[in-house]
Amino acid sequence: MLDLISPVGDFDCLKAAVQNGADSVYFGADLFSARAFAHNFNLDELKNAIEYAKLRGVKTNLTLNTLLKDDEFDKAINLAIKAYEFGIDAIIVQDLGLAMKLISLIPDLPIHASTQMTIHNLNGALELQELGFKRVVLSRELSIDEINHICKNTKLETECFIHGALCISYSGQCLFSSLIGGRSGNRGKCAGPCRLPYELLENDKKIDSGYLLNTRDLCGLEMIPSLLSARCNLFKKVHRKNRLNTCNCD
Repeated sequence: MLDLISPVGDFDCLKAAVQNGADSVYFGADLFSARAFAHNFNLDELKNAIEYAKLRGVKTNLTLNTLLKDDEFDKAINLAIKAYEFGIDAIIVQDLGLAMKLISLIPDLPIHASTQMTIHNLNGALELQELGFKRVVLSRELSIDEINHICKNTKLETECFIHGALCISYSGQCLFSSLIGGRSGNRGKCAGPCRLPYELLENDKKIDSGYLLNTRDLCGLEMIPSLLSARCNLFKKVHRKNRLNTCNCD
């Protein structure tokens, strides 16, 4: 059975996704989301969003998918507990320390490994399974055969991106924005410098120019039958509002 998972950055996006066939949605709160520049949801909006989706049979996933500093853990845990009390179906996490704390504190709350964890082989997936994760969002660099190998040999739910913007780096593990502008993609603040035009120089002579680091958006519709055959039936899409200030990191 195919399950389509859509991002929603605000309540209008949530309504659009639910009304147009999304089986699940994922969204961030005010803090600790890899989409820090989206509208996201405050606590009141978060509760309303979960209720709206549940009434219509759509599952909700909260993204707490940035790397955390020690002094942020209590806030992140309290936010996860609030979401759990509101009825969230799962939490998507990048930080392994946060994931283990949540698995310990709320054992019946499913924890999903974000693509930011860069799980790209079977051993990584099996380790997450042993640690108590429910689902893994596989790295987007994997081939169909590699996805098939992981799916056949783990009990984890496996989720794959099939549509949307791609990062120039391995599953969003990029330091470019942090290096040149102090805005870390692993903290939800990617400035999207790979979307800008550049000139390529050799011995001070321009040999190329244009959007040299800007990858084409992913369109995996034709791959769906192969992915289903590989036993991956959880499909995620990502939305890019514009060429800048976007990061495909969930």
